[in-house]
Amino acid sequence: MSRKHPIIAVTGSSGAGTSTVKRALEHIFGRVGATAATIEGDCFHRYDRAEMKEEIEKARREGRNLSHFGPEGNLFEKQLEVFRDYGESGSGERRHYIHNEEEAALYGAEQGTFTPWEPIPPNTDMLFYEGLHGGVVADGINMANEVDLLIGVCPTINLEWIQKINRDKADRGYEQAAIMDTIHRRMYDYMHYIVPQFSETHINFQRIPLTDTSNPFCATEIPTPDQSLVLIHFVKDKPSVEYKINLKGLIEGAMITGFNTLVIPGGKMAYAMELILTQRVVDLLKRRANAGMEHF
Repeated sequence: MSRKHPIIAVTGSSGAGTSTVKRALEHIFGRVGATAATIEGDCFHRYDRAEMKEEIEKARREGRNLSHFGPEGNLFEKQLEVFRDYGESGSGERRHYIHNEEEAALYGAEQGTFTPWEPIPPNTDMLFYEGLHGGVVADGINMANEVDLLIGVCPTINLEWIQKINRDKADRGYEQAAIMDTIHRRMYDYMHYIVPQFSETHINFQRIPLTDTSNPFCATEIPTPDQSLVLIHFVKDKPSVEYKINLKGLIEGAMITGFNTLVIPGGKMAYAMELILTQRVVDLLKRRANAGMEHF
């Protein structure tokens, strides 16, 4: 962690909905005047798309597990190095993984490849990471220890799969059989490297559908926000009773269901995120300003 160069990370599985938190934080950065350097978790994948396909087949033949959820498919050491460099000096490197034709046109490279590593822009207020491993703690790596605000996005697992299936079909053109194979192949790494992160976070947002998701592989539509509830769990830096009661009063339909949990209507999720996270971003900016004054 760093007082002068804070890091905010949003972590969650593929299809979990981390982009919702990303948009909320981008709104907050604009509103409070914070300049954030954004880094995508995909940039720390070890292989490009073609290489990963070859490595998966090789692992299958050898009876090994390989997925983007685990260490063999990622550069955990590089990510830790970037987090530490930014925390110490506000610098580091990043690159982009090119997902689709639109990004290929933007970056002038082929889909499924990486752009070259480049320096993170100077003079930023904080680093903002969104990806799979913002808080991974395993195999001698402790990413969570470098992060000042760690936010988990972890919908119920069937909803997560429905969102992934729909996204991969619509946006990436994958067949359902291939998506199901990916879900199955990732399960060991999901249990060992994704799920444990949600005990390291400061706040978790968990969307709970109110429609039948018992068979996610035959669901044709993603439950809408109005067909969902969102459970907010304050894992670390637990708020006071007064704070929770005040928050409940600000969000229509909210319920306090546990000492550190709040349940809200799904349609209020973005509003609740901005309400809860704005003060935390402001606190990081104040701490950064105070750290700068200590040098005078």
